[in-house]
Amino acid sequence: MKVLMINTVCGIGSTGRICTDIASHILKEGGECIIAYGQGSTNYPYAYKIGSKIENHLHNLMSRVFGLQGYFSKSGTKGLIKKIKIENPDIIHLHNLHGNYLHLETLFSYLNSFKGKVFLTLHDCWAFTGKCAHYTDANCYKWQQKCEHCPQVHTYPPSVFFDFSKKMFKDKKTNFCGIENLKIITVSDWLKKQVENSFLNIYEIERVYNWVDNKVFKNTVGELRHELNIHDQQKIILCVSASWRKTDSTYKDLIQLSEILGDENVIIVVGKAHVKFESPNIINIPYIADKNKMAELYSSADVYLHLSTEDTFGLVIAEALSCGTPAIVYNSTACAEVLGSDNCGRVVEVRNIDQIVNAIDSVFLNGKEVYRPNCEKRVKTLFDKDENISKIIELYKS
Repeated sequence: MKVLMINTVCGIGSTGRICTDIASHILKEGGECIIAYGQGSTNYPYAYKIGSKIENHLHNLMSRVFGLQGYFSKSGTKGLIKKIKIENPDIIHLHNLHGNYLHLETLFSYLNSFKGKVFLTLHDCWAFTGKCAHYTDANCYKWQQKCEHCPQVHTYPPSVFFDFSKKMFKDKKTNFCGIENLKIITVSDWLKKQVENSFLNIYEIERVYNWVDNKVFKNTVGELRHELNIHDQQKIILCVSASWRKTDSTYKDLIQLSEILGDENVIIVVGKAHVKFESPNIINIPYIADKNKMAELYSSADVYLHLSTEDTFGLVIAEALSCGTPAIVYNSTACAEVLGSDNCGRVVEVRNIDQIVNAIDSVFLNGKEVYRPNCEKRVKTLFDKDENISKIIELYKS
């Protein structure tokens, strides 16, 4: 079996690590796997960088000015197609195609004639909307019929001046619906239902959950409390996000919560802060690259609080559960799906701070050890790394 994957990144970020996880499994089975990627760098030995840094920067600039995502990087995309023809893979597995590194019309024109199998894993909603990767916060469902007059024209992928959501929706529909042998994989049942309401519903759709390496993300004893000068009597509430900005709802919810909670609770916030946290009960850790250190942090927390509302899976929720830590999540997108029942924490209504406080009190009253076996069991049952990657390999072979 020879597989060629296409993704924005390789080996970094959640989607990049998913690609290399699948690749490692293929290599162990004696197969071959090339990962073609557009941004950053990688240590994966069988990777192919699409285009040049200059071309990608120009794509980024043109995309921001004209509001068109996937209409540039033509030279790099032609180079990719040449690489595909040389490698002659049995399977092409598409992942995130946005990120300023592909000319979609050129790529899909080739895929329409490709004789092997084509898979598309959706990690967000970008493939079936006119522009955005997520739309629930904007409460916009125009994509079910036709996108136009985008309410999120200035958000990712951002456009400074123009709204081409109508054109992009039409072109995506033409491109994505022109591949005869395409199969779609979604990372949650929530996302699967969204796809079933989109123009992609003409294809076979399979749900395969993302996974957690429970050999790494497990209950881990460490010196984190001592290192951060947190007293044994203080409860730790952990929040993780890629970044924290003053304009984000996640930040506003966090600050409101910190004002209600007393000094007997410490909120550890992981993620790059674009604003200074003034609250004395908030500790910010900008970034943790070490997975083992992250497992120690999850394990040290008394509860994990997920303030994001637009998750097609919610990997950090699953990682916290794998470390035996109960979670509190919003009843939005796939967050509640990953958590499951109250045996693993609590689900609260979106932006309802009073419900968050009550949920925290309830979890603390019950005690973390009550939840721990259920959390660990849920991850091993639904989000096991080897089992879920094997499901993808079986789809390749089907």
